[in-house]
Amino acid sequence: MSNATADARGAAAVVRRFVDEYQGTGDERVALELLAPDFVDHSPFGPFSPDRDGVIGLFRMLRAAFPDLHATIHDQLVDRDKVVTRKTFHGTHRGDFMGMPATGRDVSFDVIDIVRVRDGLMVEHWNVVDALALMTRLGAVPAAS
Repeated sequence: MSNATADARGAAAVVRRFVDEYQGTGDERVALELLAPDFVDHSPFGPFSPDRDGVIGLFRMLRAAFPDLHATIHDQLVDRDKVVTRKTFHGTHRGDFMGMPATGRDVSFDVIDIVRVRDGLMVEHWNVVDALALMTRLGAVPAAS
């Protein structure tokens, strides 16, 4: 196996571990281990800062609203030091989310992430989130008829 292939597999494994062990369980030790101290989020959500503290804050909020939050990875592609992941988050709305009280509804929403990995650490992030699907499932946006 070439060094480039090994590096690509290693980068994909870092992102998969982040999704499975942090986003899927809320274990912040994993986030602190895998997010570089100089991590930059180029797609920060709302009031959260574009750094690793912002990512941790975002997932604390999500986990408070959706305690069983987890993601299913559908695809992962690697190009040099960047890992593209297409995944679906699933959870049950059991706590306040952006001012909306718990509905008890099961929700799912799709996300595509691009993460740059350097020396086994996540250093940059970009993403696209299907927020309309999430807000529709929560009843905040009427479903198309």
